[in-house]
Amino acid sequence: GTAGMMSSVANLSNTILGAGILAMPYALKNDGVFLGFIVILVSGFTAGAGLFLQYRCSRYLDRGTASFFAIAQKTYPSLAALFDTAIAIKCFGVGVSYLIIIGDLMPQVIADFFFADGDVGDTIFVSRRFWISCFMVALIPLCFLRRLDSLKYTSVVALVAIGYLTVLVIGHWLVGDTVSYRGTISIGPSSLSGVLSTLPIVIFGFTCHQNMFSIVNELRDNRPTNVLFIIFSSIGSAIILYTLVGITGYLSYGDNVGGNIIGMYASSFSSAVGRAAIVVLVLFSYPLQCHPCRASLDHIYTHFILQSTVSQVRSGIQKTSIPKQRFVVLTSVIIAFSYIVAITVSSLETVLAFVGATGSTSISFILPGIFGYKLLGSPYHLPIPDVKDDDETLESGETGLRQAVRLVTPEFDDWDGDGDREIVRDVDGEGYIIKYGSLALAGWGIFIMVVCLGTNIWLLRHAS
Repeated sequence: GTAGMMSSVANLSNTILGAGILAMPYALKNDGVFLGFIVILVSGFTAGAGLFLQYRCSRYLDRGTASFFAIAQKTYPSLAALFDTAIAIKCFGVGVSYLIIIGDLMPQVIADFFFADGDVGDTIFVSRRFWISCFMVALIPLCFLRRLDSLKYTSVVALVAIGYLTVLVIGHWLVGDTVSYRGTISIGPSSLSGVLSTLPIVIFGFTCHQNMFSIVNELRDNRPTNVLFIIFSSIGSAIILYTLVGITGYLSYGDNVGGNIIGMYASSFSSAVGRAAIVVLVLFSYPLQCHPCRASLDHIYTHFILQSTVSQVRSGIQKTSIPKQRFVVLTSVIIAFSYIVAITVSSLETVLAFVGATGSTSISFILPGIFGYKLLGSPYHLPIPDVKDDDETLESGETGLRQAVRLVTPEFDDWDGDGDREIVRDVDGEGYIIKYGSLALAGWGIFIMVVCLGTNIWLLRHAS
């Protein structure tokens, strides 16, 4: 790996802080202030637990080869393609939501900056399809970058945009210029169905797990302390920003708040800059969804097309990059189909709710949970240089390794008979806690998926 700590924090934070922050005040509309804060806190904690389990599972693979597909091949091989299908759908849905935001905001940005009365009239500048088309062209070069670390500078720019949005929302609340548009403010939840319908939006807001394996693979020094710092920094900052934007945005408009807070402010220079900043944010966040979506589609292709021989599948898992022709085709397909869906669907809340209920719960809770339960405590591989003596073993930070090294011979044990020297990892008290905590996290994800998906389907039918 060659990626640094700060670039990894920037990319993971940018993956988290996307379209979800715009809908956070809308989520608090149904949750109320107190319950809304609790939901944000619990969602952030469980999302962080999923990221931690992904890192622990990655230690069971060769350095730089970790992915959902590779771990599924070691745990549930028959379901590997199904898992990657869920990931691809989730990342695709998030990318579509970003394009919808661009189409919604750009007419307002142009009106605020270039038309004194704020009315662009019946021109092409009011067309959301026109703006989505323009920005898709700008996105193409970024989507064809192979390494996630190549997006670190655009991620920093996107995070600056998030900072401006936060200041803007808090500023409007402090000034109180939205009082005339404010509805009723509730401390408690509005209804059970309302809470369940917006819960996926909050969960969606913390979903960044599709890029966690890439970050671990590319990280120059992926010791546990460094990875935990990246997780805590990214999740912690997201909890703070979601709470600030969610509560102050909701207090500004009350029950009249919509699904896109930045689109509700009256025309002004500050709000115009805020809308432009969000356009920049989602513009630079879209490639962060294209990257894992492409990888998942490649894994699915590898599973079904190359499954004729075990060696081909194994080489497909271990390869470090997608072949050039397939890379171009997959990237082009993602861009084309996301463009078609974005110009067809205009409801951001609907996209976030269904993507959050299915894809987000799958890759945030269910997959890390079942992988962790299956792998933690099983024989554990480490390169020989990492276990030369007790000091180096202790620096790896893995629970139980010191005792394991003392139990094996100086030549190490060949526990699986493949001719490689390995060690066997102990399962101590902490290991059992993490193992069965993984199972609890998977159960939590399944519960959230079933309840929230059922609620959203029922509300959609009821509305129609």
